[in-house]
Amino acid sequence: MIHFECDYTEGCHPAILQRLVETNEEQTTGYGMDEHCENARALIRNLCEAPDADVHFLVGGTQTNTTVIASILRPYQGVLCAETGHINVHETGAIEATGHKVLPLKSSDGKITAGQIREAYDAHWNDHDHEHIVQPGLVYLSQSTENGTIYSKAELTAISQTCHDCKLPLFLDGARLGYALASPENDLTLADIARLCDVFYIGGTKVGALFGEAVVITNPAFTRDFRYLIKQHGGMLAKGRLLGIQFETLMEGGDDCLYFQISNHAVKLAYKIKEAIVAKGYDLLYDSPTNQQYPILPDEMVEKLSKEFSFAVWSKVDDKHTAVRFCTSWATRKESVDTLIQKL
Repeated sequence: MIHFECDYTEGCHPAILQRLVETNEEQTTGYGMDEHCENARALIRNLCEAPDADVHFLVGGTQTNTTVIASILRPYQGVLCAETGHINVHETGAIEATGHKVLPLKSSDGKITAGQIREAYDAHWNDHDHEHIVQPGLVYLSQSTENGTIYSKAELTAISQTCHDCKLPLFLDGARLGYALASPENDLTLADIARLCDVFYIGGTKVGALFGEAVVITNPAFTRDFRYLIKQHGGMLAKGRLLGIQFETLMEGGDDCLYFQISNHAVKLAYKIKEAIVAKGYDLLYDSPTNQQYPILPDEMVEKLSKEFSFAVWSKVDDKHTAVRFCTSWATRKESVDTLIQKL
């Protein structure tokens, strides 16, 4: 069985595993206060061109999303996001469990616009009974989105400006940020994202690490007592150096760091799959420029492929066709992609 169902089926990049072995018997301070975490923070600040950013390491994406969102919102506020956003469809009500409502906005491709945010904001405050309605208090985006699409610099700039005008903090979920940055269609840098967002995170779990996400807070209004909330929400690792070592390994080397190498590898192979799908005359559910590809295939082909390949069955398109997702990662082999294309 060849696996294309997600980008975290494997353990971690061998370089990370080697570094963990090399440092295994070191004795360090716990809870992310060790020298490895400090060095990883410095590397991230440098890549983001944000020397004053507050950087924290959490164990996973759900813990990161719930912690960041709960740290910003007041009890009567909710978070605006695309209806397909991860916090709305794939986190088992984790945000609602913290006492905050997710406020979904219509989306055909996983993205929302500055105009939609302004419309939702105005609709709330122009309602005579607005104090009886959950107040929009935060905007959540993901880059790349749940559908593999990405925001352009112009789109993110417009959203950032609207959020600033409406006094709505902007939080970007970067679980797959590496693959978005590696996309041929991308025109954003980490420095741009740090400048335009109040908080974002650099995903490790889906981009070569065993586990872990790096939260970058660029708005000082949201830094106070953040570690208290990490602990309360189950995102703080006692052996925090395990996170620091992984992000050290991923981020060393500047623009040629392992994080970008991993991401480029996965996107290059995903494009090979995409080009083959289009060349063979199949439609795409989403025009994704990242490591997730969504072909619409005849049901009988889906059944045959599932005997040799593992992939996500995304949605039924009609009585005879189904949209599926093929996902590449740091560990995807060119030979595996070639075999998939041949079978298609």
